[in-house]
Amino acid sequence: MRKLFSLAIVLLLFFISDSVQAQLAKDSWGLGFGFKYPRFLSINTTISNTNYGGYLSLQRNFSEHLAIRLSGSYSHLESEWTDPTNTLQTTSTNLIAGNLDLLIYLFPCEPVSLYLYGGAGVLYRMLDNQRTIALDDNAIAGQLSSGLGIEWTIASDWKFVTEFGYNLGLNSEFEGAIGAGEVNGRDSYLAANIGLLWYFEKGEPSKYCQLYSGLSQQMPDPVDYDRIEEMIKRHIPKEVVKEVVVEKPVSSSDKWVLVGVNFEFNSAKISPESYPILYDAAKTLLKNTDIRVEIQGYTDNIGSESYNMKLSQKRAEAVKEYLQSKGVSGNRLRAVGYGESNPVADNKTAEGRAMNRRIEFKMQ
Repeated sequence: MRKLFSLAIVLLLFFISDSVQAQLAKDSWGLGFGFKYPRFLSINTTISNTNYGGYLSLQRNFSEHLAIRLSGSYSHLESEWTDPTNTLQTTSTNLIAGNLDLLIYLFPCEPVSLYLYGGAGVLYRMLDNQRTIALDDNAIAGQLSSGLGIEWTIASDWKFVTEFGYNLGLNSEFEGAIGAGEVNGRDSYLAANIGLLWYFEKGEPSKYCQLYSGLSQQMPDPVDYDRIEEMIKRHIPKEVVKEVVVEKPVSSSDKWVLVGVNFEFNSAKISPESYPILYDAAKTLLKNTDIRVEIQGYTDNIGSESYNMKLSQKRAEAVKEYLQSKGVSGNRLRAVGYGESNPVADNKTAEGRAMNRRIEFKMQ
């Protein structure tokens, strides 16, 4: 038992160190296999630790949250009892089970995804050296199962699976002993599983976990920053660039375009190369204390209009927080998000979209 779980932990740490975020599909098929450690929980004999097993499963995910699983498993369990001569005896129980379970994924978008399951099954029970002689050596019985598990993403189509379950038998014959006066007894056992799940077939990509509502699955084109710099030099008036860094009063009708203060796709985090520009802007505001500024945040046109409004507001507030950290009074600053409106470049190209993810200052 300890060796198996130690091995599982080592493998898990190894794979997670190189793991990638798998693309979630609306529906999929998966094949699972692994080891099982079963252990009696409620029986009429003494529980033993000499147990082992394995499993094989076929899984159908109907949605991001819902799946069914057909599984087959083998479990070897042992229990002990003392005969009338006070001799310790061991009963071996071998179970070949087939289960049909319903799985509910609570956090399907996470690389470490928790799920709950419950179901029922049929098993073939084989006894050796049972305490109750009248019991058949081999018999068929039913069981109910429930438990929880975690899928750990290790590759785009592979999951490392850890699972813990409770199994309730529909009779009291699993360990081969019927208690005196026992009526309608129920044996039960626990099972800890470790294994792998391979999604060998996936449907269309799911939009459930995408941050943008209505965002297509296609990722933006790579950004050519050298070309952006050339476009800036070619199209941005030189006097506008000077206005960003000059240290003199400006009229209330002026607008600063903070050239170079752009944002990564779907982010309000200020990039390191933007800080020198914002630092110069802060110095100018500190030297001209009568100026009030509306910090205007903008986005490109990818995503829904409502989401872009929220994102542009966050970008404007991020710049405001930076200026305040440099000593500019918050009473002089007003952060406003304008979403994808008023583009300064063509949103059809990656370079244009990068320029549109910008900050502007409007003097008030």
